[in-house]
Amino acid sequence: MLQKLEKLYEGKAKRVYRTGRQDQYLVEFKDDATAFNGAKKGTIQNKGALNNQISAVFFQLLEERGIPTHFVELCGEREMLVKSLKIIPVEVVVRNIAAGSLSRRLGLPEGTLLPCPVVEYYYKNDELGDPLINDDHIRALNLAAPRQMERIKEIALAVNAILLDYLSDKEIDLVDFKLEFGLKAGEIVLGDEISPDTCRFWDHKTRERLDKDRFRRDLGSVEGAYEEIFKRLTGKSFNQVQ
Repeated sequence: MLQKLEKLYEGKAKRVYRTGRQDQYLVEFKDDATAFNGAKKGTIQNKGALNNQISAVFFQLLEERGIPTHFVELCGEREMLVKSLKIIPVEVVVRNIAAGSLSRRLGLPEGTLLPCPVVEYYYKNDELGDPLINDDHIRALNLAAPRQMERIKEIALAVNAILLDYLSDKEIDLVDFKLEFGLKAGEIVLGDEISPDTCRFWDHKTRERLDKDRFRRDLGSVEGAYEEIFKRLTGKSFNQVQ
């Protein structure tokens, strides 16, 4: 039986606990919601359970396609068992369609299809507001070695290709998404989560937003958007699995 021991860390969206298994942690997903680097706070009903199970779907898909992830198994409605990683403090954002900060920075109308995926890096530092950085900044701050960043970019683009293909059958446009990586035995491994909290998902036909932008922009029906993503991925309504 899996032991849930002391809490190691609590962030904006998750709690991490030590377990009785060596080098494996239990991640508990919370219903708390934040935006704009914590300036806006709230609660989204069932968000933790939905993000946990949506992330599991994506991690299992990626593992099947040869992408190394920290996912081990689901351990309940809102908990998953993961491998311990030494987190690299660089957030990787892959963009396929202009939205959010990219639209503001480059003056591109939201919804503009980019001719190729755009990969961006952000320094994972709450006090600094997770600023946009480049490869030279990463080297200067000694956040990761150049060969590690090459591997990270390679995996990020592979994940993008896999998810674009998978989601197209679900009538979902993958606008952009954030990934985090860590080291396990010297190898780059995908960590964190892949969910409506960390991705922009739009309905392919209506362009309806099915992600945390509904919370950020006070669009309403936030819980419904998360449940819609779950339904399209699993073929089941969330109420059926509770």
